[in-house]
Amino acid sequence: MNAQAEESISWFPVPAEDQLPESLQGLFNKAKAKIGFVPNVFRVYSFRPERFSAWFAHYKQLHEPTEHLNAAEREMIAVAVSMANGCLYCLVAHGAALRQTLGDPIQADRVTLDYKRAGLDARMEAILDFAVLLTETPVNASPEDIAHLQSFGLSLEEVWDVIEIAAMYNFTNRMASATGMIPNREYHALAR
Repeated sequence: MNAQAEESISWFPVPAEDQLPESLQGLFNKAKAKIGFVPNVFRVYSFRPERFSAWFAHYKQLHEPTEHLNAAEREMIAVAVSMANGCLYCLVAHGAALRQTLGDPIQADRVTLDYKRAGLDARMEAILDFAVLLTETPVNASPEDIAHLQSFGLSLEEVWDVIEIAAMYNFTNRMASATGMIPNREYHALAR
C-alpha cells in the first residue's frame, strides 16, 4: 500500500461517498472533473452533510470576485488568516489556490508564508492587515479600519466581504485543526 492510501485525513469518521446524499456525490464528481481529486475538506465535512452543504454555499459566495476585490486577493485573505492561525490544511490548499489564481507561484508562496515581505502594494497590505487584526484581536477593530479600506477604493460591500472571508477562514481553520484535517497530497504540486 502507498502512504496516501494509509494516511488518515481526520480524527473523525469520514463517510464513504456512496453513503452521502446525491447532491454531495455530485459535488465530489464535479471536483474530480475540475481538479482531479476530492478535497479532503469535502470528505471531512461530510461527517455532517447538511452543515457541509450550507458551509459550501457560503464559501462559494465569498469567493465571487467583485470590481475591487478579485479572486487572487480573496485567496490572499484566506492564506493570511490561515498563517495567523497556523492552519496546515488551509495554508496548503489555499496556497495552491493562490498560486493558480495569481499565476505567479513564487509571489503566491511569499504571500502565503509572510505577506508583509511579499512586496504587496499598500492597498493589499491594508486588507490583509485588517484580516489578521480580525483573526488575532477582533476587539480592536474600529470604524477607522473600515474607512481606511474604503480609502483604497473598496465599497462597503467589499469591506464586508473582507470581514466575512476572514471570519469564514477563522471558522474553517478551527474546524481543520480540531478535526486533525490533513491536506491532499495533490495540492503540494499544483501550479508550480
